[in-house]
Amino acid sequence: MIITRSPLRISLGGGGTDLPSYYQRYEGFLISAAIDKYVYINLHDTFVDYLIVKYSKMEEVRSIDEIKHPIIRESLKLLGFDARNLEIASLADIPAGTGLGSSSSFTCSLLKALHTHKKNFISPADLAEQACHIEMDLLHEPIGKQDQYISAYGGINCFTFCKDNRVKTEKLNISPETLYNLEDHLLLFFTGYSRSASNVLREQDDKSRNNDTTMIDNLHFVKELGYKSKTAFERGDLEEFASIMNVHWEHKKQRSNAMSNDRINTWYDLAMKNGALGGKLIGAGGGGFLMFYADDTKKLRKTMTREGLQEIRFRFDFDGSKVVTTS
Repeated sequence: MIITRSPLRISLGGGGTDLPSYYQRYEGFLISAAIDKYVYINLHDTFVDYLIVKYSKMEEVRSIDEIKHPIIRESLKLLGFDARNLEIASLADIPAGTGLGSSSSFTCSLLKALHTHKKNFISPADLAEQACHIEMDLLHEPIGKQDQYISAYGGINCFTFCKDNRVKTEKLNISPETLYNLEDHLLLFFTGYSRSASNVLREQDDKSRNNDTTMIDNLHFVKELGYKSKTAFERGDLEEFASIMNVHWEHKKQRSNAMSNDRINTWYDLAMKNGALGGKLIGAGGGGFLMFYADDTKKLRKTMTREGLQEIRFRFDFDGSKVVTTS
């Protein structure tokens, strides 16, 4: 039996500049952090002559080509699996469609398990690239590279997405004191809305490919905010980071009418009046989690709880994709 896990993530700056339609022309930059909420894969050999695949559904098939789950099917094919006596099951701390990168965490965790089964060592960079290849090249999802890379690496990292498709990874230079303060003052609240990121990202992707001036200028501005966030973290100025995050959110909403809605906007405004210094909706938009940096966390928690929003408490993860157990 092999059990692997890969962390989910939150974006701390530059979100949206990791799509090829942008970075292949202008270069992208993004700060991302892995958190201690995970997608798990359990893989083991069985004594039956078919494949068993368990996720939100269960499949029993005779061949890999029959598997309906696209990521599982393409991962098995990519790594050259032909054995049918396997069972693959997934479990997640947070449901899909909530803006924390669960699809890419699933892909990284699955690939990590499959490589372990084959007794292959794979580096975080190669693991991230294989996950990107499956999701972006084989399945043609209109997504970026942030989620795969932060899930594979863990920690808090600055990623530069180069025009030639290379990804430069640099650990964020943040002091222990600033790191602990960031953990203590960042709060996540579930809006109750789940959605597919593809629809919102496809709109951004199409506009970028068509050289829509408004979209390109928006992403240029957000990238600069990412660099400013990096400087704020390095200086230990978390109030400045919160202020930048607030500006980011205002510009992020301009990318698509589906980015937010009246209830989310009301909750955001309420949070800013009750302890939050800055915040944004995590992920592509349209639902998922609101993240706030708060100077008065007690007041903000009380306010959001009264509104019916569930808080998910977290710490940062520094392991990345890893094997939990093998036997």
